Amino acid sequence: MRRFRRRVEDKENLDRWLLTYSDLITLLLAFFVVMYSMSQVDAKRFGQMAKALHGILKGGENVFDYDEAKPTEDGHGLLKLGNLRMLQARVDERFKGINRLDDVSSEITERGLVIHIVDRALFDEGAADLKPQAIDVLDLINDEVRAMPNHLRIEGHTDDRQIATLRFPSNWELSAARATEVVRFFVNQHDFPPDRISALGYGEFRPIRPNNSIENRAMNRRVDIVILTMELSLKEPTSQLYFTAANE
Repeated sequence: MRRFRRRVEDKENLDRWLLTYSDLITLLLAFFVVMYSMSQVDAKRFGQMAKALHGILKGGENVFDYDEAKPTEDGHGLLKLGNLRMLQARVDERFKGINRLDDVSSEITERGLVIHIVDRALFDEGAADLKPQAIDVLDLINDEVRAMPNHLRIEGHTDDRQIATLRFPSNWELSAARATEVVRFFVNQHDFPPDRISALGYGEFRPIRPNNSIENRAMNRRVDIVILTMELSLKEPTSQLYFTAANE
């Protein structure tokens, strides 16, 4: 009887290594999935990574589903905040390469990646017509965001000095005209999808610095290009939404 019990206990002990082995395999799989997705900034691979990790944590569900990872017209597969941080690093490096960091800065906010462009890089004072040197800045940004499914919001800002001309009765009109001019450039010059871009003018009412010095006012006179997060992009109205509503 004692010999029989010992054999049973030995068999149970020998089987315990399978638990450790399965945990190790799961961790290795998660590691390689992350490394694979980080090899390139690619929306589909990030979608695959998220689905794979979700399946692993839930206990062995289907890891890869390439069809579901693809972006669709409804917005699935939009780049997440981690991708925006990678985009920020790449954009900053490219602007550093052309020596334009004095004109362009960027930050990650709750809305997404915000690229600040001071007005002197794009427009003459009190004007809303793009200068020739603005093309290099906007072309570079288009190159980086063109393939992204996220919505772009172009926002015009001024300092607190008032303007009153025939074309621009106030800073509202000036800031909105500048934002619209940038949108028109992306759409006309680069065939940027019009339903993925919008323009807003805030006048002097959203400064990033106090309007108490020449330097601070120069920072407030800017155009912000906002690459919205996945959540905010999904909330943007689409032409399909309006078409459906009009036919109901």
